[in-house]
Amino acid sequence: MSSNPIKALAGQTVIYGMGTIVPRLLNYLMVPLYVRVFAPGIYGQITDLYAWIAFLLALLTYGMETTFFRYTQKENPDKVFNNIVSCIITTTTIFLILYIILYKNFAQLIQYEHNTQYVLFLGIIVALDALTAVPFAKLRKNNQAKLFTVIKIANVCLNIGLNLFFLLVIPDTALAISEKMFGSQAGLLVWVLISNVLSSLLSLILLLPQFKNFHFELDKSLIRPMLAYSLPILLISLVGMVNEVADKILIKYLTTVPNAETLAELGMTGEEYALKQLGIYGANFKLAVLMTIFIQMFRYASEPFFFGKAKDRNAPELYAKVMTYFVIFCLLIFLGVMLYMDILKYFAGKEGSEYHEGLIIVPIVLIANMFYGIVFNLSIWFKLTDRTFSGTIISIVGASVTLLCLFVLVPVIGYLGAAIAHLACYTVMMLVSYFWGQKVFPVPYQVGRIAFYMIFAIGLFLLSTLFGDFSLVLKLTLNTLLILVYFGTVFVVERKNPLTI
Repeated sequence: MSSNPIKALAGQTVIYGMGTIVPRLLNYLMVPLYVRVFAPGIYGQITDLYAWIAFLLALLTYGMETTFFRYTQKENPDKVFNNIVSCIITTTTIFLILYIILYKNFAQLIQYEHNTQYVLFLGIIVALDALTAVPFAKLRKNNQAKLFTVIKIANVCLNIGLNLFFLLVIPDTALAISEKMFGSQAGLLVWVLISNVLSSLLSLILLLPQFKNFHFELDKSLIRPMLAYSLPILLISLVGMVNEVADKILIKYLTTVPNAETLAELGMTGEEYALKQLGIYGANFKLAVLMTIFIQMFRYASEPFFFGKAKDRNAPELYAKVMTYFVIFCLLIFLGVMLYMDILKYFAGKEGSEYHEGLIIVPIVLIANMFYGIVFNLSIWFKLTDRTFSGTIISIVGASVTLLCLFVLVPVIGYLGAAIAHLACYTVMMLVSYFWGQKVFPVPYQVGRIAFYMIFAIGLFLLSTLFGDFSLVLKLTLNTLLILVYFGTVFVVERKNPLTI
């Protein structure tokens, strides 16, 4: 490993990024396909179903990834792996049996009574992904980032290949088969879910070597403390999923539907109108994917890194330095997306597309996602001090803010209110976690410097809005200069006043 821990973390982040950024970018390239193949209402269903997948996956993994990292520091790693995987297999099997029995009831509950097959495949995807969670964590723990990357990319390549095959190569045949198998209400969307099932199955198959020395083991003396550690993390994850996906689940229920006369003019029902709003929101939410990708790949690399450096005398100073450079890079992503929006917007539909009316949410979502990344950095204080319940309280505060904003704002201003709820949630969580953490596990974060970079980057973005009436070439040229100004400022500030340990 590099003698410079920051460079080592950056290197691991890049490698994990190949397993995160490449699949996410490839999936991102599916958005132009989806918004052209599916009407906003159908894309709204995709957004809704995948929100449920994220929520149920958090439930089925119940914090065991973080628990695996923590307890391999204390106990025999093989024994920890055996017990955690045994727990996951047991709970996933119980879940799958009950789900297969009750999925039609669940489908009715979330308004998919005419497409229960969507909900069935949703559960299968969740079960397969739950079984791969800890083996993927094992690869991260063993610094097998390249293998991690290969499996992730193989998963996505198969998923995309199948999507292209069903939606572009044989759409008529695929539609005929789906109608024959699942009824006249079934559409091409079912093939999106089937493709995901097959790609998740591929990941499980490729991870089988990680089970080479596995044997089923449930040691109560080990499982009890691990569950005590993981259950607060489960609560954090579930509440975190409220923060992440409640907007995508609730928009269709909270959106104010026009009167019957207006709906008749639009040629749609109230439910179709609400799903259309969700589809527009979901497609534009995807434009913030670069920020999400960076945070995810940073998380994969930083979690074992933070735990590994916990015993170092200068760990707090190191964590502070990581935070500053993390924010600098996030702001670069923010500027890169917003200053080139005239190009990136075509990923969410052709010129004049109905999807483009939702572009207003993109800067809000980008900043919200950056704040989420800051919250993840700050969370090290309760993870290292084994005060995971404190993290639960912070997440509950955030979820309360999310739900309050959703119920108050969405009926009034639609999906814009959902984006604001996203931002409000992570702003509050960031502030609470910072001030609480400084009392328990003080870290000398460079708050002044971070605030300066945030204000400066947002100022550059606001300046770019003055170029709205310019030609595309001139606008992009000026925006490129603004990014160079940001680069130059970072270089000068960091060179004149370097963070030292």
